[in-house]
Amino acid sequence: MDLGAPPPWADGRAAPPAFRPPHHRAPPETPSETTTRLRPVRARHPFRSAAAAVCVVLGLGLIGGAATGSWLISDSSADPAAHSTYTVGRAAWHSVPVDTLFPRTLKGTGAGPGGSDRVWTRLAVAPDSGCTTALDPLLVKTLRPAGCARLLRATYRDATSSSVTTVGLLFTEGDADAMRALSTRFTDQHLDGRADLMPRAYPVRNTPAAGFGDKQRASWTVHVLAEVPVVVFAVSGFADGRTVTTPQPADKAMAANATTAAAQAGLGHEAKGLADRVERGLRRTVTQLTEKPE
Repeated sequence: MDLGAPPPWADGRAAPPAFRPPHHRAPPETPSETTTRLRPVRARHPFRSAAAAVCVVLGLGLIGGAATGSWLISDSSADPAAHSTYTVGRAAWHSVPVDTLFPRTLKGTGAGPGGSDRVWTRLAVAPDSGCTTALDPLLVKTLRPAGCARLLRATYRDATSSSVTTVGLLFTEGDADAMRALSTRFTDQHLDGRADLMPRAYPVRNTPAAGFGDKQRASWTVHVLAEVPVVVFAVSGFADGRTVTTPQPADKAMAANATTAAAQAGLGHEAKGLADRVERGLRRTVTQLTEKPE
């Protein structure tokens, strides 16, 4: 063969396989660098891309909203302790409107002697206070095991302005065990019938209760609640400011054979009727506040 002559495939014909130029390949990957071959990705349709973006935005919004909602309610509905009757009840003195705790007008259907109806009108609400100055020292000492967080009082008059009654809510610091123990003690030792443990009245100037003081107290009731940390009490007297020498607890003054002045005037019914209705209102309010949202 003439080495100087052009090769036979110079005219465009394919070169024989044995004479094809060598193909230079990259060195094989090391095991640590080996990757999976990805399939080719098809071009996205513009509409599909926009829809995917919208879904991502909506998804992030829902996740963010759920997280925010969970954070906002983490201290309330998500926490059973936040809805306990003791937690809600103890805070009711400053979280519940005064007109809810002590309505301006209270109706006592069948609350009077012989099942007669009663209507009471609020004269004033005392500033919230501690127990030291608002209760007799011996009553403060008796209630001390449960503690005194706050005391609220209001004074009412009956429809004829012949009687006046102070009703109170003492919010304690005690837990369920302390309140049950105090309730049991009051019941077993009949402490609610002792005149030296009678609550004090709250006089209101320029009203029928202007002269309602310690010596005007005629009948009373004290009820220690075990379901919420509260002691409910009421004390009644004559609106004319007369002195009462023989005060009588409400349950005895309400007896059919009672002959004291307090009993004959229905002052036991006044104290018990008002205390019961204020207590019912408190229980109803606490129950509503402790119900978890659906």
